[in-house]
Amino acid sequence: MSKKHIPTLVQDEPWLADYETQIKARSDRFSKALHEIKNYSGSITEFAGMHLYYGIHFEAWRNGWVYREWAPAANQLYFIGDFNGWNLSSHPMRRNSRGDWEIFLPYEEYKDRFIHQGKVKVRVESAKFTLDRIPAYITRVVQDPENHDFAGQLWFPEKFKWSDSKFSPKSNFKQPLIYECHIGMAQEKLGVGTYAEFEELTLPRIKAAGYNTIQMMAIMEHPYYGSFGYHVSNFFAPTSRFGTPEELKSLINTAHKMGIAVVMDIVHSHAVKNVNEGLNEFDGSENQYFHPGERGYHEGWDSKLFDYGKFQVQQFLLSNIRYWLEEFHFDGFRFDGVTSMIYNHHGHISFGDASAYFDEGVDEDAVLYLQLANTLIHTVNSNAISIAEEVSGMPGLCRKVEDGGIGFDFRLAMGIPDFWIKTLKHKLDEQWDMFELWHELTNRPKKEKSIAYAESHDQALVGDKSIAFWLMDKDMYFNMSILQPSLVVDRGVALHKMIRIITLTLGGEGYLNFIGNEFGHPEWVDFPRKGNDWSYQYAQRQWSLVDDPLLRYQQLNAWDKAMIKLATDYKLLASPPAVQLHLDPDKKILAYERGGLIFVYSFNPTESFFGFPIYVPTSGSYQIILDSDEKRYGGFERLDPSISYPTGDSQHLQLYIPNRVVIVLERKK
Repeated sequence: MSKKHIPTLVQDEPWLADYETQIKARSDRFSKALHEIKNYSGSITEFAGMHLYYGIHFEAWRNGWVYREWAPAANQLYFIGDFNGWNLSSHPMRRNSRGDWEIFLPYEEYKDRFIHQGKVKVRVESAKFTLDRIPAYITRVVQDPENHDFAGQLWFPEKFKWSDSKFSPKSNFKQPLIYECHIGMAQEKLGVGTYAEFEELTLPRIKAAGYNTIQMMAIMEHPYYGSFGYHVSNFFAPTSRFGTPEELKSLINTAHKMGIAVVMDIVHSHAVKNVNEGLNEFDGSENQYFHPGERGYHEGWDSKLFDYGKFQVQQFLLSNIRYWLEEFHFDGFRFDGVTSMIYNHHGHISFGDASAYFDEGVDEDAVLYLQLANTLIHTVNSNAISIAEEVSGMPGLCRKVEDGGIGFDFRLAMGIPDFWIKTLKHKLDEQWDMFELWHELTNRPKKEKSIAYAESHDQALVGDKSIAFWLMDKDMYFNMSILQPSLVVDRGVALHKMIRIITLTLGGEGYLNFIGNEFGHPEWVDFPRKGNDWSYQYAQRQWSLVDDPLLRYQQLNAWDKAMIKLATDYKLLASPPAVQLHLDPDKKILAYERGGLIFVYSFNPTESFFGFPIYVPTSGSYQIILDSDEKRYGGFERLDPSISYPTGDSQHLQLYIPNRVVIVLERKK
């Protein structure tokens, strides 16, 4: 085969030569599917427009409302709700020429009954059962506070007035600095936070912290709050427990006016198995949206798995993507559970052999769906971002589809937080391996971009500990005052700062932080559930801790702001990967260059070094522009930032390097 016919991915990654046939087959499958989509709908954007057809819509040309539903196995559907006094048989739906169920409500007859905030359901009669269901494409779902029953809600508000037309996320995504957050637990109150509270109280904190992107969790409606938003029931409905759709739009609009991009945590990897609230057995069959039998059930997540090879399922999920981009102005998505999607075994094997990425364990339908999803995202908004939560290291995940890839822009560097937790959990400070540290933070595909993070919500959940908690544990309850000396807290504060900046500057082309972890939020995250007597104690963020000038949380917060500002000012993550300058495994000294800056770390727990030689690639005089030992960052001020460090004849800097410190130097112009 001539070189021009070899996929670009294989040309760039010669180790994939043995799998050229499989990679080309993926490209061919995508090309064929896209061709069929264009023949059917004219474009992938039009193909992803079923939310404009299904569901409830006002059709001006007919002067009335139409409700349509895809339920091929059902025998009969009835539209029920407040508008007809919940009469179970008065409003039967009919099959239209497409085979879909449909009913039309004339405006003049229903204008006083079919109204804003009215509740609706659809009664589905099938060979298996007769059940009242929530329309699949409903855009708002509410829960009755007395009987806890969920129902669809008619939502006919005044049109929201956007004022973010001048905002573009293009510059943000050149080096995304992501603040991962959960609206409900973002406030200090013992209760569920709201979109409006987040806009007023939390967005200004994020702006002041310097992050240029927020990643919102738990936006899609989910019946169980404690699922962290990952058991989705209603894919087109922003969760009503945080407020109204217009309040979510206002939040996003305000973020855009602040220059902050907004990414949504989208869950297309599975769905809640609940029959009453979700899509499971919607038309009475087992295989409408999901695979039948064992293949359609995820044991680890107790949830249902989509049949990505099904035309209508592709339309449903792709329409969902277009809906969130256009209706709510989201700037992209972080795709949850990609590893689970692309493997029939959900990633529960060892990936020691490259064949695992291309053998029968791969769900090629899911791979194709993700190729289509990424194509759609960048068609609807060429500046939008797509991020994959993927742990197996699937080759080409973040390469263009036309190059033989899957089309994501970034992948989460999920090995980095695992490395930090294992290190903190199992190794004494003197056992830290500098070679291992360098490898774990730099081992990534050269032409695929990564989002690095020291910890996300996964590491903060009950059953695990945040990095701050691993470092300081119970001392965080008693010794976080700046007036209270503590060797445990001194160590914890020092390492917390070093772990975060080395992850930021060495680990990828983007960076992520989970809400509150930037200042070392104590304790874990635990949502109200039966096991904790439905308590909100650990489903909140204690902002009062970081606002108290007498507590060391403020010092950690000041450090986080400083390192984010450094990355922003010097465009560090948009720069080529770091180049190692020095690694001393015994003294635990590590130095590298990135973005024209020199980063020097001492992970030594006890010793400081005088006149330590560090090679730099460019001769000249260097000055410290940031160091973690400054008093305002909780350090001991052992370094003098006014001192200049000339390279001398050997092109080395002679530095004083205290223990547990990071020093950032810049060559003086």
